[in-house]
Amino acid sequence: MSNSSRRVFLRGLGGAIVAAPFLSSVFERSAKAQPSGPCRTIVMFTHYGCVTDKWFPNKLDGDLTAEDLRATTLAPLAPFAKKLLMPRGIRTMNEWTKDNKGAGHGRGQGVDSHIQVAGSAFTCQPVSPNMNDPFSFQTFTRFVPKPVGPSLDHVMAQQLSPDKVPLFLCTSGQTNEGAQSAISYSAADTLARGFNANQAFASLTNLFQPSMPLNADSWAMQKGKTIADIVKGDLSRLMSRDMSRADEQKLAAWVELANDVGKVLAAPRGCGQDTADFLGASGKLSVSTDADALTRPVSATMDNADLYSAIATLAAACNANPVIFLKYPPAFVFSGLGLSINSHNLSHRLDTANMAGTCAESALDSLLKIDAYHARKFASLVNMLDSLEEGDGTLLDNTVAVWITEDSDGLAHNLNNLPIIQAGSGAGYFKTGKIINLDAASGATPEQMLGRSTSQCGPGSDMIVDGIAQGTGTPPELGNAPINKYFCNLMNAMGVRAGADGFPAVDGPSLEVTHFGYSDKTEDFCGGVGAVEGAGIHDPGAFSELKA
Repeated sequence: MSNSSRRVFLRGLGGAIVAAPFLSSVFERSAKAQPSGPCRTIVMFTHYGCVTDKWFPNKLDGDLTAEDLRATTLAPLAPFAKKLLMPRGIRTMNEWTKDNKGAGHGRGQGVDSHIQVAGSAFTCQPVSPNMNDPFSFQTFTRFVPKPVGPSLDHVMAQQLSPDKVPLFLCTSGQTNEGAQSAISYSAADTLARGFNANQAFASLTNLFQPSMPLNADSWAMQKGKTIADIVKGDLSRLMSRDMSRADEQKLAAWVELANDVGKVLAAPRGCGQDTADFLGASGKLSVSTDADALTRPVSATMDNADLYSAIATLAAACNANPVIFLKYPPAFVFSGLGLSINSHNLSHRLDTANMAGTCAESALDSLLKIDAYHARKFASLVNMLDSLEEGDGTLLDNTVAVWITEDSDGLAHNLNNLPIIQAGSGAGYFKTGKIINLDAASGATPEQMLGRSTSQCGPGSDMIVDGIAQGTGTPPELGNAPINKYFCNLMNAMGVRAGADGFPAVDGPSLEVTHFGYSDKTEDFCGGVGAVEGAGIHDPGAFSELKA
């Protein structure tokens, strides 16, 4: 293997391949010029929005401090405040509204309230076939529409990933979700399947290959051996090489993390529902929010979601794939949090998927528990990335890790003022330790941009007066900076090339991406492709305010 290789392979006796982290001091000390550090993007996606006025800090611009976060459901992220960026006032495309009956009405297509939003979330493309009756239950049109273009993960992976596909991890273990909740599309009308933990770990290590007989190393791990045991000789030879102290620490931490993941996946239960129960994903979940919980070994707090975060961290550390998406499940019953109503119904403040009726008991308290759980999972991912040293910083510093959710408020189904939190600067591309208002021209106050999630179902307000109206959302005239521009930031941080028209292009020159998607104006989506004259990118370019 040449010194220019950016991956190291440790081969076990049975042929297992363990991807080790990129160790710059081993392979590039003799180079005349040090290249810039590798950059990765890891996106964590959750459904149904959040309780916005408990999620957002009461600040629209300026320094982001630990104190700002401690008063919110983002409290688990407080220790990382200096490495966080919160872009405020962003809107995603293709918003569903009750009065959408055709072009010129509403804020998006009149399809299903989730299928069009999820399908457009990372594609910024309309879904097809179109329909303009949001309350129709014609199965052949309601639950089959798919976007007319690829999603961000595949656009980036086409240029950056070894096999031209992203690492798409489904934390539920269910890799074949339908269009109503799917977010990853390799091309128009082409839904991409994700990986479960076994499949993803096998792609990194050649261990526990699905539907394949156990090789010698897989068998050894099931008998209690660790990855470090299996590749002991190769690992010893690698560690005897002349390397920096930072790389020594990174390698040791990577091996420990790989060992932890391997132990879990080698368990007789496998990685199905039994493993979810065993790890606590369906049973008693770790709900600690103290600072110590963020510094414990992965194995001490690993539930099923943390297992996927660990695999994402391993893939990022060894440069196996620079484009990683972590998707959390829709309509999930968080029984480990003491809840018995699925997350979709709770987002409607009910125990059904209806949009009007009597509030479910403690609906808001239940939603806050779910928000806090997701915040802990994102904090766990951030902590793993920040625990691996790389160059003069950590793996997190050379990564952009983003938590983004389907809606802003799940009852309003609104997409303006979307909750987004980012960790890592992308090797210095982004500012960190900041909250940045990207829609300052609207004149919104910090109080207005908290949203109104707690206006329904609070004490003394047990009835939803109009669950279809956007009373729980942020006023629609506020928080409308197009997410297309943020996606351009992400692609430019990663070095994605654009064509002369500014759209991502595999064979494009070294130009920055300035255009992405069908349109950056959600009203352009009404009626589907071609229904609105002049649909397109009205405000090209990335957000300069976010750049360091």
